[in-house]
Amino acid sequence: MNTFKQKSLYAVVAGLSALGATGAAQAVSVNHDGLGQALIYPYYTVRESKVGADFQSLLSVVNSTGSAKAVKVRFLEGKNSREVLDFNLYLSAKDVWTGAIIKTSDGAAIFTKDTSCTTPKVGTSAATASKFVNFAYTGSAADKGPTDLDRTREGYVEIIEMGNVIGATAAAVTHGASGSPTCAGLSNNNNTSADTVAGNGGLFGSMTLINVLNGEDFAFDATALDGFSSRAIWNLPFSILPNLADVNPKTSVVVAGSTVYITDWSASSNTVDAVSAVLMHNNVYNEFVLETETKSGTDMVVTFPTKTLYYTGLTVSKLFQSNFGASGACDDISLFLYNREERFSETLPDFSPQPEGETAQICWEANVITLNDSNVFGSKNKVNVNTSFTSGWASLTFINPGPTKHRLVATGGAGTTTFNTKTGTQGFMSTATYYGLPVIGFAAVTFRNDTLTTPTGPVQSNYGGNVSHKVTTDIR
Repeated sequence: MNTFKQKSLYAVVAGLSALGATGAAQAVSVNHDGLGQALIYPYYTVRESKVGADFQSLLSVVNSTGSAKAVKVRFLEGKNSREVLDFNLYLSAKDVWTGAIIKTSDGAAIFTKDTSCTTPKVGTSAATASKFVNFAYTGSAADKGPTDLDRTREGYVEIIEMGNVIGATAAAVTHGASGSPTCAGLSNNNNTSADTVAGNGGLFGSMTLINVLNGEDFAFDATALDGFSSRAIWNLPFSILPNLADVNPKTSVVVAGSTVYITDWSASSNTVDAVSAVLMHNNVYNEFVLETETKSGTDMVVTFPTKTLYYTGLTVSKLFQSNFGASGACDDISLFLYNREERFSETLPDFSPQPEGETAQICWEANVITLNDSNVFGSKNKVNVNTSFTSGWASLTFINPGPTKHRLVATGGAGTTTFNTKTGTQGFMSTATYYGLPVIGFAAVTFRNDTLTTPTGPVQSNYGGNVSHKVTTDIR
């Protein structure tokens, strides 16, 4: 472990002890080693790419611990984070669960070949796949967006540990000599709840967006939230809970530069603020390639996993900028593109939907910013940016539109304890402001050589790769 990590760890432990309100060293943070109690996968899609053929999204989650676990698996569509499917999954010690999200005639569905227990039971083949539904954005829940099932074809995924399971439930979900668990008694929800105790994390997972016919494969790790809950948060299979607002205690740990910020959000007006704080960034950076010779293209996925929890119906309470309408809920950004020779340009309109005046905006909860209409993922939640640059990097900044937007203000409670890991000094802030928005994502780049002639015959020669976003954090 390097010196910085050692100092940061000591600072966090000391700071949590100083926050008498927590009692124990428990606070939510992004675990950069990839292990946690809650996992967020920034994007899934089964749409047809611009050059043809459908994507499939292959999901995995791993329990690295020696304890059996109950987790909630939730799929959210990308326009307004309306839930399209969820179920309870039981992982035995050292277990892995996998599933495939596929396209159906009118929407999307998931199936699994895995024998780990789920309630309700997930389909086991493409023919019996469990279909995504649109109940959360139709009828009285309509949100001015599309109401068809096509909307379920792209979005993102949450997996939240509800706790470790013990007793009869642990025995029922543990793989026996046959390689499969019995899953006995899981329909008896009272017993399952009684057998659930506080979890100990250790989950990790990945998603692979694969387009077999195009020869493209984009794989990425889930963002892992450690220290999410100090208590069991089990809920019924047909409940939409728990969600990211069930963080407990309401304390966050964020490392920005050489300073560790430990903030108590117990006095906040929104219970998800602690999770938003650990995902807050004011700038997002990534590279792009748009070369004619390689027919390359680039999409940037920008997802706001806590955005929906700042809305009551279609009305926003704070942090995000706009109420939800037919064109989404838009937030102002600036987007500068730099080529590899340090030239730059600010991109303005060519976004869709068109912004007001000369301010660029992104308007959904799982957004795809596509360059020169590459549309690598065939997204319907896209905004297009045209540029004459063939390669370089992009700088996205969340513009500050007002005193309660694009910022989280922590005041009250135990305040914010700070530690400088270079000097070893401790400080205190009665009010701390986190600037930007809670964001995760990646950039995907494709290279198309189409069919090449080789000594053994023609072969398809197309490639896809992706890189996680780089970010900055601003806390004052």
